[in-house]
Amino acid sequence: MEILNTKVAIIGSGPAGLLLGQLLYKAGIDHIIIEQRSSEYVAARIRAGILEQVSVDLLKQAGVDEHLNQHGLPHHGIEILTAGEKHRIDLSSLTHGKQVTVYGQTEVTKDLMAAREQAKLTTFYESNDVQIHDFYDKPHVTFTQNGQQYQVQCDFIAGCDGYHGVCRASVPQDKIKTFEKVYPFGWLGILADVPPVSDELIYVQSERGFALCSMRSTTRSRYYLQVPLTDKVEDWSDERFWDELKNRLDEQSRENLVTGPSIEKSIAPLRSFVTEPMRFGQLFLAGDAAHIVPPTGAKGLNLAASDIAYLSSALIEFYKENSSKGIDEYSEKCLKRVWKAERFSWWMTHLLHRFETESDFDLKIKQAELAYILGSEAGQTTLAENYVGLPYEIKNMDDLKQAS
Repeated sequence: MEILNTKVAIIGSGPAGLLLGQLLYKAGIDHIIIEQRSSEYVAARIRAGILEQVSVDLLKQAGVDEHLNQHGLPHHGIEILTAGEKHRIDLSSLTHGKQVTVYGQTEVTKDLMAAREQAKLTTFYESNDVQIHDFYDKPHVTFTQNGQQYQVQCDFIAGCDGYHGVCRASVPQDKIKTFEKVYPFGWLGILADVPPVSDELIYVQSERGFALCSMRSTTRSRYYLQVPLTDKVEDWSDERFWDELKNRLDEQSRENLVTGPSIEKSIAPLRSFVTEPMRFGQLFLAGDAAHIVPPTGAKGLNLAASDIAYLSSALIEFYKENSSKGIDEYSEKCLKRVWKAERFSWWMTHLLHRFETESDFDLKIKQAELAYILGSEAGQTTLAENYVGLPYEIKNMDDLKQAS
């Protein structure tokens, strides 16, 4: 068995793990990343595409914003379609100039992977039998790659390995509490190389169910339909999808819609999930390993980024200032923001989707609530402030700007 030594062992090379690695590298803190999948698989995963302003700022501090600046699409508003009419939420005017940026998670991952490769940082892809050990005392990680067994001795373990990863599963049951809500429908999504139906996202509340018109670029669109969990991708031909989307849109949007063959199609179940706490000795959970949100509020990737902001700050403070204050406060700070994002995502999901258990009264109340939000500057401001992202502080910004 080969013995390796590092300060931080990062489990998982999704955006959370890669971003943490890049920020630690910029601060001169030694680390390695261990990933179960191949690099090709990681780079090809289709995920979210809306970045909060604070996430964009964090990617800038990590030095991986060149392509984002070139190809990201700044959005200053969103549209909500209800009762056949579209209403624009002016995000920027309601939040003192803040905005969101359309830039796919796949592209964020590729940018971070390219930066990591250029810096020649250590990453173990296609690692088998990854196990974490003794994280309350002397943390270490074991795994096998290409038949070679490895043991990584480290100060800390960062669990960035997703909802099904080994890190959360390794925590003793009496040390952890989870909160979960599973929604009785899914999102059928397609990716197509067609121009978007609108310059801004359209969120659709209709009697036929929710829909979302989004995009990845000016030539690639991402569309979603609310469907029963019993549906299968094979049930939905491209033609059926486009027809149903048109049925949920207003007349103008139907006329503007350009259809074409899908290049990816999938059904994603919706759930809300939170783990408390997010720190266990020298083990930290971050991103999907600690929480899941329904995609309605565009918070998944952004919550992972805020976790990494807090965690990188805490680790920099520990190694640069010999202080454990940030480490001790990591879970509490993260969870405050997590629960606010969970609330917003839950609220948006309930507001815009149809539930089979809803009575006619329930539907009327929901429509009245949405009408109030759209007709009130205070209501629109609440939505806008949450959508563009609630603020957080990143300490040690000067350290994040310095490469080792």
